[in-house]
Amino acid sequence: MNNNLSSYSSVQATSFQLTQQNVINQVFIWMALGLALTAGTAFYTVSSETMLSFIFGNPMIFFGLIIAELGLVFGISAAINRLSSAMATGLFFLYSGLNGLTLSSIFIIYELGSIAGVFLITAGTFGAMSIYGLTTKKDLTNWGSLLFMGLIGIIIASLVNMFLQSSMFDLLISLVGVAVFVGLTAYDSQKIKEMAAKVSDGESAGKVAVLGALSLYLDFINLFIMLLRLFGDRRD
Repeated sequence: MNNNLSSYSSVQATSFQLTQQNVINQVFIWMALGLALTAGTAFYTVSSETMLSFIFGNPMIFFGLIIAELGLVFGISAAINRLSSAMATGLFFLYSGLNGLTLSSIFIIYELGSIAGVFLITAGTFGAMSIYGLTTKKDLTNWGSLLFMGLIGIIIASLVNMFLQSSMFDLLISLVGVAVFVGLTAYDSQKIKEMAAKVSDGESAGKVAVLGALSLYLDFINLFIMLLRLFGDRRD
């Protein structure tokens, strides 16, 4: 009897672990596809004079896209329980595409080789911190409030510097930004692992995968931008 219970518990534990790993795998697949869509959209946009003129020729269009992106991020996060996993996935890819439109500006500002180099640095840093977050036994929950305060500080400082136009202030913001998004990568990775361990069915697994992919996508993109501001070579 005890042997049967032990065998059942072992099989159940293995099943939970497989489900958790499948969700984590799906998170990184969606995230990678989102990044690929963003890159493809950005390349297409920067190669089209019509698209560049449409997006950057009219400030209302550009800021409208920014507002739409913010709306999608908050909308997906707030309404994830009311959305189907298919709808949430579609909205995530819509956001990734819109982000590619606005991020195409980096190809105008920075050298292509510099962008590629910083992307590799970002990928290496992101990968290392994700692995740390997924494997560490340390509870990173306490990081959350500190990193959130740092994120709010970056947003406020960036808005202030739009008026100050201080290069030293911009450097400080970028340095703090790198630290914040490096920390968020580890924190979010551990949080996703914990969420994946609690899924009960395929639908909830799909929603966790989308929400996790969105979190890590944002960490990657923002880390990339901060590193590009620090190490990117601007065009003459």
